[in-house]
Amino acid sequence: MKFDAVLFDCDGVLVDSEPITNGVLRQMLNEAGWPLTQAECERIFIGKAVRDERARIELETGQPLTEDWMRAFYERRNQRLIAELQAVAGALDAVVAAHSHTAGRIACASGADRPKVVMQIGMAGMAPYFEDRIFSGHDLPRSKPHPDVYLAAAAHLGVDPARCLVVEDTATGVQAGLAAGATVWGYCQHGDGRAFEGLPVARVMHHMGDLADHLGALR
Repeated sequence: MKFDAVLFDCDGVLVDSEPITNGVLRQMLNEAGWPLTQAECERIFIGKAVRDERARIELETGQPLTEDWMRAFYERRNQRLIAELQAVAGALDAVVAAHSHTAGRIACASGADRPKVVMQIGMAGMAPYFEDRIFSGHDLPRSKPHPDVYLAAAAHLGVDPARCLVVEDTATGVQAGLAAGATVWGYCQHGDGRAFEGLPVARVMHHMGDLADHLGALR
């Protein structure tokens, strides 16, 4: 099936931001009294908004999750991203191929805050392909694993979600894409795709550059 639109997650799909963001988060949670390892921090938070884990954070630190703390997190996170962020290998080629495949009907649908997503897409040289078609779960009633952000992106493009391809790298994101009624391809740079075990992803890719070939085969 030739897809009418392609909807990309951002973190871990277009940009290699997860180690940076989670490194800052882990450091700040350790400072607040929650001694997490990096592996534990990734397991708990990757694919989710920090605010969605408010109850867990407040339980483990014994402190309220304040707006001042969140602002400090965003500031320290953004400083590290500006200094260190890299695009995922092959992601720009994938975006260009998707843009061509769908006559420009692509969007980014992320669980992260929109300013971060816009900044990262700009740094990765992808802004001309997405323009204003960038959506954040923070701006909707529910974020991933709920389908809201993908439904919003599909509605903006005027495309039936069933005719959309979603590209995701986490189980949380895959669940959101599937709940929207889209076809989901999983991206897993390392490992065998076990992160998607039990979820009906239609394809698992180990290099984002492969997306161009897979879309080309659908013509």
